[in-house]
Amino acid sequence: MIDHAGQSAWTRFWNRGRWWKAVVLAVAYLVLYELASLAFIPLVPLAGDSGSASFVLILYVLPILVGALILVVFGATTGWLRGLFARQPLGGRGWMWIAIAVVLVFNVLHLLSIDYSAAGIDYVMTWLLAGLFIGFAEEVLTRGYVVRIMRDAGHREIVVALVSAGLFALLHSTNLLGGQALVSTLVQIVYTFFFGILMYLAMRVTRTLLAPVLLHASTDPSIFMHAQYPVEGALGSVANLGNIVVIVVGLVLVFFIRGQVGRKTDPTFGGPAR
Repeated sequence: MIDHAGQSAWTRFWNRGRWWKAVVLAVAYLVLYELASLAFIPLVPLAGDSGSASFVLILYVLPILVGALILVVFGATTGWLRGLFARQPLGGRGWMWIAIAVVLVFNVLHLLSIDYSAAGIDYVMTWLLAGLFIGFAEEVLTRGYVVRIMRDAGHREIVVALVSAGLFALLHSTNLLGGQALVSTLVQIVYTFFFGILMYLAMRVTRTLLAPVLLHASTDPSIFMHAQYPVEGALGSVANLGNIVVIVVGLVLVFFIRGQVGRKTDPTFGGPAR
């Protein structure tokens, strides 16, 4: 039970869990992020081609840094920052490590299949920086704040997992505004939904938000750098199967969540599952 005494109206509003507040928060973040990104439009002519460090800095690092700051401010005003990376109250089961293993294996395969001499150290380091901001912002929003709201609202963990993954996928729908093809965007939404499921499981089994943040932080740079500067070979060919494997494994594990974690009594943490 949350004690609302002495809290501001803003804090009381967010501490009263309702599922629709998770949607409001995600949409508000998305709008603010997109609006803030417009401020960097004058810098686009300086970005160069997609294989340059300046391109990554202007198109990825600066916008997502703004997004991360927005989320930090939100957390500070609601009092949620303090416990953001604290030990999670709900534990996990052994099979949940599959989520971490799948993501790590393909991230390593991608990283081993990059032509680093062609990419250059500045490009690589800029992407790693972008990855940290992306992992922090998107995981804090969806596996941090959204999960908290859904749990405070009393929802079962299968609902928590699906909503956090669904809103995570929603964040990527705006790539249409950047000119990305509809089919590519739809495929990306499907992939990010199931990737979100794996990140939820990573948080559960490690009992810390830091795990999905770091996993996510290594995913985007490895995928994008491999796509831009690939090394031809068997490792690269296997790495290219990563998106399909994530979708299939995520789909299978959703049924495990529904059957073993989403029920009313969950022995994993010795009490009622919400």
